[in-house]
Amino acid sequence: MNRAAHLKPIPNREDHQCFACGPANDCGLKMKFFTDETAVFSWLAIPGHHRGWDRLVHGGITSTILDEIMSWSALYLLKKVILTKKMTVEFLHPIYVGAELRAEGRIKERTGPREAVMEGLVYNKAEILCARSEGSYALLEPKIAARLDMMGPEALEDIRRIFDA
Repeated sequence: MNRAAHLKPIPNREDHQCFACGPANDCGLKMKFFTDETAVFSWLAIPGHHRGWDRLVHGGITSTILDEIMSWSALYLLKKVILTKKMTVEFLHPIYVGAELRAEGRIKERTGPREAVMEGLVYNKAEILCARSEGSYALLEPKIAARLDMMGPEALEDIRRIFDA
């Protein structure tokens, strides 16, 4: 599950508080993202405080990983601010607390100028597909996100930095 040398890191703000990707969120997953320009990847292990049953990762955490990898894939690959409209999750194999995971996200279909369907996958160290998701995402221009007051000017500037990466 080593990162391939050809993958490019996608920048994120160091003070970002997002539960899934925020480096400054002490309780979060601290996901980091990399791309080969066709998909987005993240490697992580889930700490014990995100468990469901004794040794298993909570299904809501798995769903969060999938939503986040699909979101960052849409954000980076489509160069749009995104909002999740809906998503489905298939739980295929148990995910254990502390196990090394690889999440992958990619564009499944561009359904219009303001919507895309994304695919998210979570694999364990043995390359077993543990969870799969498909999601529909609204695609917004940064100026629309600003008008909707979704994020402040600094966050919008950081989004533009991701687009330019």
